[in-house]
Amino acid sequence: MMQKCPGQDDRNLKVETIRCPDCGHKLEIFSDEVKVGCPKCKNLVCRERLPSCVDWCKHARECIGEDKWRELKGFHPEKDLKDIFG
Repeated sequence: MMQKCPGQDDRNLKVETIRCPDCGHKLEIFSDEVKVGCPKCKNLVCRERLPSCVDWCKHARECIGEDKWRELKGFHPEKDLKDIFG
């Protein structure tokens, strides 16, 4: 496990474009943000789900460990093998 999460370094932030559900205006939201205000209609736009470092941080696997990373990414060996091999 790491001492400090490298994903918390501002240099690792990613930007995403989402649309305001009220007016359709394109908004930029950063990977560490949960909500952003629309400058056009002043609506508060929230992500559909909360961001997780496991989703966007390239260091997540190293930071939290392989087993926890696989669990949070939704990898279930028994289920996944059954789906593949029937």
